[in-house]
Amino acid sequence: MSPQQLGALAGAVQHNCHVCDARHGADYSLCIYLMKMREYYRWEQGLPFGSTLGREAVGDWLQAREQLWEALEEADVEPISIDGRFYDPYDAEAINQALAGHGLVYSGGLGRGARPHFFLGNLERRIQADGHTVYVAATEHARDLISPPAMTLGDTIFLRREALLRLLWEKLEGWRWSRPDNALGRAFACYDFDADLEGSLEAMTDREIANTLLHERGEHRAGGLLGDADWNAMLLDLVATPAEPMARAVRDHLADCLVTLPQLAEAGEAAALHFYVGNLTPLRRDIFPSLARAYETWRHTGDTGELAAVAGAGRSHWRRLAEGMLALHRARRTEAVADIRELIEGHRL
Repeated sequence: MSPQQLGALAGAVQHNCHVCDARHGADYSLCIYLMKMREYYRWEQGLPFGSTLGREAVGDWLQAREQLWEALEEADVEPISIDGRFYDPYDAEAINQALAGHGLVYSGGLGRGARPHFFLGNLERRIQADGHTVYVAATEHARDLISPPAMTLGDTIFLRREALLRLLWEKLEGWRWSRPDNALGRAFACYDFDADLEGSLEAMTDREIANTLLHERGEHRAGGLLGDADWNAMLLDLVATPAEPMARAVRDHLADCLVTLPQLAEAGEAAALHFYVGNLTPLRRDIFPSLARAYETWRHTGDTGELAAVAGAGRSHWRRLAEGMLALHRARRTEAVADIRELIEGHRL
């Protein structure tokens, strides 16, 4: 693919990213929004991590970007053209087949809150294992404001190395504001960020992209147990309700208890275990308090046995809870929101 063709393709994908950002860019608190936009600017301008961003330049860019989004609020995503053929932007499988041999990878799907996500990047490697295909992307040519480092679509897992690296940078920046003594800080302490920022970010990305794959393989297995069609139908009915993030937290815990936690416990690697716990959302911590207790046991004794035991208990607990949620949804559809929320709140582990 020539540079001109790549530029046109990236432009088409970026247009769809802009359309989605126009609809969802304001979904976040002002503080988070400004932080995300600041790092979006850094990516778009190709600026290194740790470099000082000019306030005036960022302000001008932000104003122009918000004007662009305002103009696209009523726009629709557009088909993707490759070699004269047009593809539905959500048909990632067909688009990646068309991109085979070009060293590129594409993804288009729905994330949290039914928000669409698109990206186009260089293909670092493609892995076929355990009944699914894994695409690992490196440098990205098109992306949206919120770039999830991983996504599972059916039997395909997409891992985004650059998105993960930038997420780790954002978390490091956030932690440095007050440097609390917490699991995330202990994870960062396993690297020498003060002396070698870029090298430490790369090393942490290498480690965490492998652990991100563990979670996505757990997601794939959880989908086989629960049925992706039924689960996704339930999530669509829960969008924009308090039950949606709770349902996602249950599914994440099931995925991790199936794959991630057992393997992290077996390896006993401090940097990975600290980051895993430090990266948990407050909601995930709240409904899984025994995990925090097991982490503290390991932190003070070095024994991962309790973590492994918690993972074992979690496999059956979170599966039963998820199946109970699905049963409520099948019976009551959109009217099941309150019941699902109460079910989860009443079944912490």
